[in-house]
Amino acid sequence: MPASTPPASPPSFGTLALRWYRLNRGGLRATAIGIISLLAFLLVWHLLTTYRVVFFVRFTNVPSPLAVYASFTKAIHDPKFLLHVLLSCRRIFFGFSLAAIVAVPLGLIMGRFKLVHEIIFPVAEVLRPIPAIAWVPMAIMLWPTNEQSIVYITFLGSFFPILVNTLHGMSLVDPVLVRAAQCLGARERSIFRDVYFPASLPHIFTGLTVGMGVAWVSLIAAEMISGQYGIGYFTWEAYSLVQYADIALGMIAIGVLGLGSSMLIRGAGQLVMPWRSR
Repeated sequence: MPASTPPASPPSFGTLALRWYRLNRGGLRATAIGIISLLAFLLVWHLLTTYRVVFFVRFTNVPSPLAVYASFTKAIHDPKFLLHVLLSCRRIFFGFSLAAIVAVPLGLIMGRFKLVHEIIFPVAEVLRPIPAIAWVPMAIMLWPTNEQSIVYITFLGSFFPILVNTLHGMSLVDPVLVRAAQCLGARERSIFRDVYFPASLPHIFTGLTVGMGVAWVSLIAAEMISGQYGIGYFTWEAYSLVQYADIALGMIAIGVLGLGSSMLIRGAGQLVMPWRSR
């Protein structure tokens, strides 16, 4: 009888680690470069504030990274600061969610039906250039509470980027695909669901990402002017009380929250559109 072949030994830890590194080399490189970039930024910030550099821009009153870190360690134990953050996140959630629920279906319908586009698009184009800060007095008159007016301004800030990008995605759908579906007997609902919507998804998620950034800008402007709580109000209050470290802390908190929100949208996009990550 022929000798049996011995079972292959499992790969060693070093071999597995090397395979993992080769598969994730691009991501590891980007992460390393990002960390180095952030460290370089902190170093430059530290040097400019330590030596009180004045060269066109004055760094005499700008807090150092250590002062901001000390303010952060104090703020995270302060329930009021956490309340500011939670209220801003809640306002973003409601305003952005309402904008996405309204803007995406409206953009799809406007992109598919010419009459709807002709009715709504002129009004949207007139309102779109109005900055969020200009809506603050009108929002205060329209809504009975500050909370509702701030959510409304956040809604407006994110609504138009989502709507415009959805319309752009609909305009780029290949008409050959639509005609092919019609020749195969697909009805309007099936064409809408299986052709237009999947083809527009990349542009929809681009609009959602841009809309989230504009939503944070709108929210902070509204909180600074008419709010009593929120991270924007916290930052403006710190300026009024000449607490420079808290100003920088509020700005960094806004940046981190905005980055986290955008990452959530990108992650959702990768789940919905797995073919885009290949």
